[in-house]
Amino acid sequence: MARILIVDDDPAIQEILAAYLATEGHTVLSAVSGDAALPLMGSADLAILDWMLPGFSGLEVAAEARARGLELPILMLSARSEEEDKLRGLAIGIDDYVVKPFSPREVLARVRVLLRRVGVRHETRSGELSLDARSRRVTLSGEVIELSRLEYDLLITLAQHPGLVWSRERLLERLWDNSLPGSSRVVDVHITSLRKKLSDDPEHPRYIETVRGVGYRFKDELV
Repeated sequence: MARILIVDDDPAIQEILAAYLATEGHTVLSAVSGDAALPLMGSADLAILDWMLPGFSGLEVAAEARARGLELPILMLSARSEEEDKLRGLAIGIDDYVVKPFSPREVLARVRVLLRRVGVRHETRSGELSLDARSRRVTLSGEVIELSRLEYDLLITLAQHPGLVWSRERLLERLWDNSLPGSSRVVDVHITSLRKKLSDDPEHPRYIETVRGVGYRFKDELV
């Protein structure tokens, strides 16, 4: 399962793609303009962008995402079929390109390929800790650990990128979309709660490590 962002100002396209993606268990995010899409790019595992959008074009959204260091796969939808247009998109980091009109089944097939390419995992394991993305089930030494939605999302984000340091601000953008008022202190509160439930000593962590002055990272390598 993945978080897939659909950016298109055509409600019919939004609806049919969302329906097809939902059949495979994906969570669908949506935006109808380039301006609305940019804040959501950091929260998605894959983005489907229409080339022609109100505000920023799909090409500009993709370029800005790459400039910000976002590595999610990007699938571009466009009525522009000229080779030069495709090359422009590939040059700025678009991963695949589908010409309109298109078959939703073709889009779904291309999404599967892109997700396999980046290794979106159904199960993430580290030592005695196991996370199943299909059931959102977390077990530690074989025992189920009850987590809130945000606690789970925070843990899976860290665990699927072992060794990568996440700033509090980036975690806020990805998981909360900056919708909560106040400071990044909310991230610290959820990290503290997670550590208690995982019996993870912050002074000698097995899983979640604090990077002083920066944020957090998942310490152990996946197996």
